[in-house]
Amino acid sequence: MSDINVYEDTLETSGTIKFLYESVLGRCLLKILVQPIFSKAIGYLLNLRLSKVIIKSFIKKNRIDMSRYEDKSYTSFNDFFKRELCESFIPYTFDKKTLHAPCDGKLSIHTINKEQTFFIKNVTYTLEKLLNSKKLAEEFQEGKILIFRLTPNDYHHYYFFDSGTIKSSKKIKGVLHTVRPVAFNYEKVFIRNSREVSVMDTTNFGKVIQVEVGALLVGKITNIPIQSFGFFDKKGCFEFGGSTIILLFKKNILSIEQEIINNSLREIETQVRLGSKLGVKRGTPYA
Repeated sequence: MSDINVYEDTLETSGTIKFLYESVLGRCLLKILVQPIFSKAIGYLLNLRLSKVIIKSFIKKNRIDMSRYEDKSYTSFNDFFKRELCESFIPYTFDKKTLHAPCDGKLSIHTINKEQTFFIKNVTYTLEKLLNSKKLAEEFQEGKILIFRLTPNDYHHYYFFDSGTIKSSKKIKGVLHTVRPVAFNYEKVFIRNSREVSVMDTTNFGKVIQVEVGALLVGKITNIPIQSFGFFDKKGCFEFGGSTIILLFKKNILSIEQEIINNSLREIETQVRLGSKLGVKRGTPYA
């Protein structure tokens, strides 16, 4: 699996983030920083032409492989952050009974347990609170939850992994909050974040839920307003900041790649790229 790699986050946490979470003054400032109005202000600044000056240093710091992306002149930092992949990196012809990654990200996969409580990267939360729906949480018990954690060096657009229709969608307001690991000892990150929940009826995988989660300094989650979609049609994108995409599948639907399962059991994320093979519909032979 050349497009799937083990990912271990060995980067040191920045002094600024430590200050915000580990000091009294920092915690006071954090109450201001996590408010949506602050995120919107940052988003406005990053849309200004002047913000282009930070692009080169951002590329270098995050070791972004620009050969994957279209060669163009960016009008702002946010324009750069929403950069598009070259056409050759977007999959269109894969086996549609295979589950392909809908985005770049660091992936972990878990079985949804009956207690509806998950402990992932030191975050404890309930599926009911994540979805803001007891009925949906009960419906997906013993299924699979796939969590894609996007970081600045990832492509921040995401696609539909199958064809189908969106049966319902809702926005859940919340305080935008960082998804960086240092936050996990202090906040139930996925519960406090703003998120969008889409319930989808897919051709090959049945009823699936996708959740986009915004984090600190993400001013916007932009989903394309469509009801029906084809295989690897674009679903939307994030603006600047760390972000997370969550997929929920019902019981006995997926057979996941063993390497990904093993990594998740060891609490190691697997680096995947858009289109990476994650598994197949149960009952489908592996190629």
